[in-house]
Amino acid sequence: MRTPVLVIGNAKWQTVRYGQHIEANGRLDRADSGGEVGAMLSTRSPPRAVDEPPWWLRAAERVRAGLRESVAHEPEDVRGLVPALVMGDVSGVSADLNADFRTTGLTHLSAVSGTNLTLLLAFVLPLARGIGVRARGLTVVGVLTVVVFVVLARPQPSVLRAAAMGLIALAAMTSGGGQRRAVRSLSVAVIVLLLLDTSLARSAGFALSVLATAGIVLLGPDWRDALARWLPRWLADAISCPLAAQLACTPIVAWLSGQVSLVAVAANLLAGPTVGPTTILGFVAAGAALVSTGLAQFVGWIAGWPARWIILVAREGADLPGAANAWPATVIGVAVLTLMCIALVVGLHRILARPIAMVLAVVALAVVVLRPVGSFGWPPGDWVFVVCDVGQGDGLVLRAGDGTAVVVDTGPDPAAMDRCLKELGVKYIPVVVLSHFHADHVGGLAGVLNGRKVGEIEVTPYFSPRAEYARVVELAAQHRVPVRTVAFHEQRAVGQVSWTTLWPATVPALPPPGTSSATSTDEGSPENNASIAMMVEVAGLRILLTGDLEPESQRAVLATGVDLHADVLKVPHHGSAQQDPAFIAAANARLAVISAGRDNDYGHPAPRTLDLLSHDTVRTATTNVSGALVITNTNNHLSLTTRAEEVVG
Repeated sequence: MRTPVLVIGNAKWQTVRYGQHIEANGRLDRADSGGEVGAMLSTRSPPRAVDEPPWWLRAAERVRAGLRESVAHEPEDVRGLVPALVMGDVSGVSADLNADFRTTGLTHLSAVSGTNLTLLLAFVLPLARGIGVRARGLTVVGVLTVVVFVVLARPQPSVLRAAAMGLIALAAMTSGGGQRRAVRSLSVAVIVLLLLDTSLARSAGFALSVLATAGIVLLGPDWRDALARWLPRWLADAISCPLAAQLACTPIVAWLSGQVSLVAVAANLLAGPTVGPTTILGFVAAGAALVSTGLAQFVGWIAGWPARWIILVAREGADLPGAANAWPATVIGVAVLTLMCIALVVGLHRILARPIAMVLAVVALAVVVLRPVGSFGWPPGDWVFVVCDVGQGDGLVLRAGDGTAVVVDTGPDPAAMDRCLKELGVKYIPVVVLSHFHADHVGGLAGVLNGRKVGEIEVTPYFSPRAEYARVVELAAQHRVPVRTVAFHEQRAVGQVSWTTLWPATVPALPPPGTSSATSTDEGSPENNASIAMMVEVAGLRILLTGDLEPESQRAVLATGVDLHADVLKVPHHGSAQQDPAFIAAANARLAVISAGRDNDYGHPAPRTLDLLSHDTVRTATTNVSGALVITNTNNHLSLTTRAEEVVG
């Protein structure tokens, strides 16, 4: 049988070429039940190649390498986007550009998707028709385009699904009276794909692909005809396609990301016309690389210009205040959003057919995007300290002045951290403090650096895990932000914020190269125990920030004799069960805040820790229940505010 196996091996496994058959010795273990991986193979030996990839895959690899070389001298974002558009190679797309793509609904452009293939075909076929190709010739051109696309992107399941969905969507857009036939084709494609791979039944990517295609098939033609009453047909097509796909996918996207993008349709409309030229020129550059490096670089340079426009749309769209709005990723929240989408489906046809109504709707949407509803009441204008809703991780913001803040940790997701800072109106960050280098504390750094001026990054002296440390240093270098190491008991002040570094006093020895130390889920890990702990004073409040300190380091901090009394305590390690009661008691806080992800696998916050806090009569708030937590201290009155309610301490 054919089933995927997860291989855990050394760096030599990176040399394995797609399409090769290999032999390896190792320990075969069971994988977690319910996943897409059938087994795990742990091996210390290098793989042994049995054969080479088939000739057509070798040819495709040469073309892929040629494309990468043709844009090697372009700016970083262009260098990453062009291969992603042409052949689904997303290895060069930066984390912050990916975050902007998610915010503006352009993620499908940086990955293999049916929508991307549809846009490519929608560019190639009119071009073929313009030079005189007709009837069956157009079919041949379309099929050849799909075949070349599949070969270059590699015939993986996701690519084959994209090809199937792209062809169905194109059939719906181009064939007169073919809507019913396209629906049948989509139904057959879904059933066949599910029979071939039953794991697709729980694949979010497959669900989004089917919904986007269904939206284009069922809603696109009628909306196009409504718009065509007062707009040119080509423009009506350009608007109706992304609008239908986006509306159909909105509930699932909100479920997965916890946000709704209000600029996705406009961003797709603006970026869409340049996707085809970028992709076609990328194909030409890849082919030219087989003949002449200079010619390939020239064509790659031309392809970079429409790619720059796509990047500009993503960057500027993501910076709009109301580009993405948080939405509760709960059953009730998604159900309400689904009903709203259904109501739009019922009534939108009438709006699209009337120019005045359409203009009013666009103006209303522009007002919401430029001045989002949330900005009128959320967050409170006098916020002092915010625990961002970043999922399973820490992302903390301390107000240093108007539009200025000190950020402590960045959570695991750049988009979530970026969204939080946008809601707070933070444009300048004098200092980013990274308590330690676990991904749930540093993974969102790209979101912090996205479009903001950052003065410096302050880090723990324990540079482990090495991969995350290297990624932080690389990101900082790209944005020309200096990185410095904290010193024990150093005191700093930035605007209204001042703090003293309470820990680490001593740093454990780093593990030897090539080995890994405990992860963030392992109690007592050296990374956690080397977390930066800070006593912060801002707006009359004392706030104790503790990173992921384990009981060992908590007791060590107590032993230094420092005054830990605080108004607000950030509970260590997302409220894990491993806490030192004396440390919690020494803080004697009025309010304890815990940052943890909804339904996380670690059991954070632990009932034992919540019970400990309640015994100390500490009011406790958690992000996994209430979302982002905003602390104010107006007139020396400590208050906690969430989107749903206000709790006064």
